[in-house]
Amino acid sequence: MRLGVVGHRGYAGLGEALRLVASLGPELGFDVAYERELWTDEDGEDTLDGKELTDATAIDALLTLGGDGTLLRGARLLAGRQAPILGVNFGRLGFLTSCGADEIEPALRALAAGQYSAEARMALEARALDGDGKERRRWFALNDVVLHKGGFARVLRLRVAADGDTIASYAADGIVVSTPTGSTAYSLSAGGPVVVPTVESIVVTPVSPHTLAIRPLVLPPTAEIQLQAIDGPEELLVTVDGQVGTTFASGETLLVRRSPHPVAIVRFPGTTFFARLRLKLGWGGLQDRD
Repeated sequence: MRLGVVGHRGYAGLGEALRLVASLGPELGFDVAYERELWTDEDGEDTLDGKELTDATAIDALLTLGGDGTLLRGARLLAGRQAPILGVNFGRLGFLTSCGADEIEPALRALAAGQYSAEARMALEARALDGDGKERRRWFALNDVVLHKGGFARVLRLRVAADGDTIASYAADGIVVSTPTGSTAYSLSAGGPVVVPTVESIVVTPVSPHTLAIRPLVLPPTAEIQLQAIDGPEELLVTVDGQVGTTFASGETLLVRRSPHPVAIVRFPGTTFFARLRLKLGWGGLQDRD
């Protein structure tokens, strides 16, 4: 099995985890390739025995060492390839990841033995069109696409449409267009609903709307969302999965629709979406009292 490895150097314990992966690789039949940032130290010296991950589309599975952000970055690196992602959580929330940092060895053994399920997650494709309708940027998003203001302390007016039918003109600080996976990310913080990841849909959530009549919307996965700035600052921002993006000007159009390439996330027996909700979001309810 060709196993790609990406990670975040900012987490303690990463070096130990990489050494474990390197030692287990031959035993488990993994042909391991590491991204350049992990393969070398700060001085450019080789620190691992293995290959450099130069083509993420040529691997059979991807191991991400970090948090949810590292997994999101790994999903974009796959560029649509249907390789399962085994996310190991070194951070705090780890909502998307498959296991904790102390479970790497049993997780890798289960991956090698095929003792896991690959949970298909819907993703988004976003395109920025200039004033002439020509595409200038395209992105892949597992969580969300956000159109928002930068450092301007003023309200935006945004026209939102679905399949060419105008929904409304929103007065808000921005708009979050999310997948079910992303419903527990920025959309949730903005007041959006929690959507079970396997219920394919597109969630449109306004950020700080300036009227109580504006509410989040859950649209079918076949919908294409169009966003345009009616007025406001000359430059807005498009942010994808909270990590990449571009500036966005009045007169341009942002189109968001379901990607034809879902993302496969490794899940092990005994872990469920609602179990993660209870653990990560504190949905335990009130403690029993004597």
